[in-house]
Amino acid sequence: MVLLPGVLSAQSAFYSRGVIQKIEVHFSQSNWDYMLDTARYGKDTHLMAQWVKVNGVYFDSVGVKYKGSSSYDSTYAKNPVHIELNTFKEQNYQGFSDIKLNNNYADPSMVREVMAYEIARTYMDAPQANFAQLYINGKYIGLYTNAEAINKTFLANHFYGNSGTFVKCNPNLTPSPNVKSNLKYIANADSSAYFNYYELKSDYGWNNLKALCDSVTNKASNMASIVDVDRLIWMLAFNSVLVNLDSYNGVFAQNYYLYKDNTSRFCPITWDLNMSFAGFPFVGNSNSSLASLSIASAQTLAINSHSNDAYWPLIVAIQNNATYKRMYVAHLKTIVNEMFSSGNYLTKYNTYKNVIDTAVQSDTRKFYSYTQFQNALTNNYSVGSYSVPGIQTLMDARVLYLQATSDFTNAAPVISQVQAGALQPNANVNITASVSSSGATSVFLRYRFSKAEKFINLQMFDDGAHNDGAAGDNVYGANFNLSANTAQYYLYAENAQAGKFSPERAEHEFYELNVFPQPLPGQVVINEFLADNKSDVKNEYHLNEDWVELYNSSTSTLSLGGYFLSDDESFKPKYSFPLSSTIAPHGYLMVWTDNILLNNSKQLHANFKLNNNNGAIFLSNGAYNTLDSYAYGLQETDVSLGRCPDGYGEFTSFKYPTFNMSNCLVGLDEQKLSSQLNLFPNPATQCFNLVCDQNGKNTLIVRNLIGQKIIETNFENEIKVDCANWPSGIYIVNCGKASAKLIITN
Repeated sequence: MVLLPGVLSAQSAFYSRGVIQKIEVHFSQSNWDYMLDTARYGKDTHLMAQWVKVNGVYFDSVGVKYKGSSSYDSTYAKNPVHIELNTFKEQNYQGFSDIKLNNNYADPSMVREVMAYEIARTYMDAPQANFAQLYINGKYIGLYTNAEAINKTFLANHFYGNSGTFVKCNPNLTPSPNVKSNLKYIANADSSAYFNYYELKSDYGWNNLKALCDSVTNKASNMASIVDVDRLIWMLAFNSVLVNLDSYNGVFAQNYYLYKDNTSRFCPITWDLNMSFAGFPFVGNSNSSLASLSIASAQTLAINSHSNDAYWPLIVAIQNNATYKRMYVAHLKTIVNEMFSSGNYLTKYNTYKNVIDTAVQSDTRKFYSYTQFQNALTNNYSVGSYSVPGIQTLMDARVLYLQATSDFTNAAPVISQVQAGALQPNANVNITASVSSSGATSVFLRYRFSKAEKFINLQMFDDGAHNDGAAGDNVYGANFNLSANTAQYYLYAENAQAGKFSPERAEHEFYELNVFPQPLPGQVVINEFLADNKSDVKNEYHLNEDWVELYNSSTSTLSLGGYFLSDDESFKPKYSFPLSSTIAPHGYLMVWTDNILLNNSKQLHANFKLNNNNGAIFLSNGAYNTLDSYAYGLQETDVSLGRCPDGYGEFTSFKYPTFNMSNCLVGLDEQKLSSQLNLFPNPATQCFNLVCDQNGKNTLIVRNLIGQKIIETNFENEIKVDCANWPSGIYIVNCGKASAKLIITN
C-alpha cells in the first residue's frame, strides 16, 4: 500500500520556461503584414507561409494569422500571431499544431502571462506558457509569450476525451457592459439567442449550453450535477487574488472555455491571462458600467465582488451557498499563502526576468522601454486612460488587505494525521483523520478510482462506530470499498465560519492509495510489438490482430490502473488501462491493438490499431508523463520488433514473434515455419483446434522448443487437442509439410 499526494500536470520541452523558443516564419509575399491585416479585418482566415521553423525544425505550407482584440491593431508594429502548422497539411511540433504568440500588450513586465499561467496550473488544469522570439522573413519582430492553445489536444490530455460539448466563452460582438459571456439564462429564447456571446468549438452543444445557463441562473442548488464546482471555485478564486478582470470576474465575463467531460459536467478552463495583476481594471457593474478601478481599489477589491449581481450568475451561485463560499475562501487562502505572502511569486518573477532580459533589450517593437521593463515590479505605468500597477505594488497591498478580512481571520478546522487503514485487494478501506483547533461541524471524505470519474462524497463521523477511535476524540472515520487497485481521495472539514481541505490544493491534488505500487520510469517498458499480423497469434475472437507486449523489470507486482497506451504523442490517454490491471514481477502484459471495444473482454483491447507503414507507441502514467516510447518505420508482415534481453535490450526484428514470453529464444529454426495451418485459439490455454486443408488421413506432431515430442496422433481434417496440463511456452505444430508455432499460456 502506498499513500502519496497525486499531482496532475503536463510538461513539454516546447513549453520549458527556462528556454526561449525560436520561431521563424517566411512568406513569399513581401507585403505579408498588409495581407495579415486584410485577413484579420476580413474573414479572419490564415495566410499560407511558405515555411516555418520551430527551433530549427522545418515545416512547409503553414497557416498564419493575426489574432487578439484589444492587443491587436493594424498600426501596431508587433501584433499577436496564431501559427497553425496543420492548416494545409498534417504536421505538428512535439505533438502541438497550434502556436499562440501574444505580444505583451499592456504589460511592461513582459512576464505577467507566463507567471499567471504557472500559478494557475498549480491549482487547476490550465495551458502551459513560456517565451518565444519571432522572426518573419529574416527580421526580428520581438519577444512574445508562447501560450498553449486550448483545443482538442489540450482536452484529450486533461479530460480523457475531446468529443464533448466545447465552448469558447468570448462575445462575437464588440464587448461592452451589456455584452457578456456570463452564462446568464435568456428567458423564452431558443439556443440561437446565445450565438452572439459564445463560440461553439464542437460539432454540437448549443442546447447543452442553454441547459447550463438555465441551471446556473435558475437552479443553482442543483448546479453540481452540471458544473465541476471545484474547478469553478478555483478559477474564480484565482481571478480574485490576481485581480484578473479580463475574465469571468470582470466587466465582459469572458476569456474562459467550457468543456463537458465524461462525467457529464461542464469544466471551466481559464484563458488569456496577459492582463492579469490588474492589467485590465474594469470590474463592471450590472450591464451598464465598466466600473473602472484605481490601483488602490484594485488592491482592495472585495472577494465577494458581484455576489448579488444577476449579471454574474456563477459568482452569485458560489457566494450565496454557505459551503461553496467557505470552499472559495479556503482556496483563496491557499493561493495567497503559497504564492504571495511567502514571496514565491517574486522568485518566479526574477527568474523569468533574467531569462528574457537580453531578448527584451533587442526587441525594438515592444510597447514599453527597457528601463520600464526593469522597473515594472514596483512602478506603475500608463495604458491609455488607466495605469497598470507594478506587480509587487499591487500584490503586497492586496495580501495585507485580504489577510485582514474576517473571511481570512475566521478560524478553520485543522486536519492532521490523515491515515488509510489496512486493506486487502477489493476490500473495505478505512480512512481516518484527526481534526482539531476550533473543531469542525462536518468532515467529508471524497474519493474516486480514476481521474476520469468525479469524486464521491462520503461523510466522516466521530462517533466511535466508524473505526475512528473513541466518540468525541476529534478523530473522524469513514469506509469505502476499494474496487480497484488504486484510489484517489481528499478530505474537507468545515465549521460555521470556515472550511479546510487536505491536501490544500484539492481537488487538483489528492492523496493516492495503491494496493500495488505503480511503476517508476524504467520499471515497465514496451518490450515487443507486432504491427502487421496476418498469420501470427489470434486474439480471443479468433482474429489476427496487432499487439503490444509490456515487460515488468522489477521484483514487485505493479499496478497499471489509470496508465495509458497510445500511438499519438498529442493524445497520450488514448487507451486507459483498466483499474484492475497489474503486471507480475519479470512478467508480461499483452494489449491487442485491434480497436475492438466490447464489454467483458477477457483480454486487453486498445481503442486503436498500429500503423504498419510507420508509427509510434507511447506508455504514460496518470500525469501524462511518458514512461517509455518507441517510433518505428515500415513493418514486415508477421515480423515483430522487440528487446533482447527483455526490458532493456535494443529493439531488433523477430521473424518468429514471442507473444507473452521472453524474446531471447534459442534452438528455433524459424525458416521451417509456415503459415499454412489453421490453428486456433492461439495463444491457447485449455485446448486448441487444428484444421488441415489436406483430404484424408493427417498426422499431427507437436514438439517443444528443445525438440521433445509432446503428442503425435492421426486425424482427418480437423482435431481438437487438450493442452490444459501443458507448461506455458512455445510449441512447434507439424502437419505434413506445414508447420506453425503454438503459444500456451497456462
